[in-house]
Amino acid sequence: MHRRLVIALFFLLAACGRPPPHEAPPPQEPTREAVGYYCGMIVVDHRGPKGQVWLEGRGEPLWFTSVRDTLVFLRSPEEPKSVVAVYVNDMGRADWDAPQPGTWIDAHQAWYVLGSDRRGGMGAPEAVPFAERAAAEAFARRHGGRILRLDEIPDQWVFAPVPDEMPHDPGR
Repeated sequence: MHRRLVIALFFLLAACGRPPPHEAPPPQEPTREAVGYYCGMIVVDHRGPKGQVWLEGRGEPLWFTSVRDTLVFLRSPEEPKSVVAVYVNDMGRADWDAPQPGTWIDAHQAWYVLGSDRRGGMGAPEAVPFAERAAAEAFARRHGGRILRLDEIPDQWVFAPVPDEMPHDPGR
């Protein structure tokens, strides 16, 4: 009995020396002051899904005018790796022209449609996120593309150069 107590105390003391795991902050809604991390443009002025990345020790998210830019940040070796949360708009519940408040989902849980005829906020090819696979499938039937999870999206797609002249987004 005494030995078990000593072992239990040892593990409790060992756990006390570790910093607590970072709790993911809830997603925020962009305001007119939210600017894209890479482009410096106002996030809410852009169509399509957006992204927000929370870093350890930072009281506000980094904003991205597209999911593709969010993925570039996450996969670029020169960017910080102290990420505690990543959110994207669930386009199964959001309007393409202006994603509504309350449509943020965990980027790691989303289903993405790549290769559709829809373009992101900067007119580039977009990884269109959905909370439900069925919504992603319906979107892909209508707009083309393939369905992947975040970790299945190839770096080759994320870092592919964007043509100077992108085709016009045909709308819904």
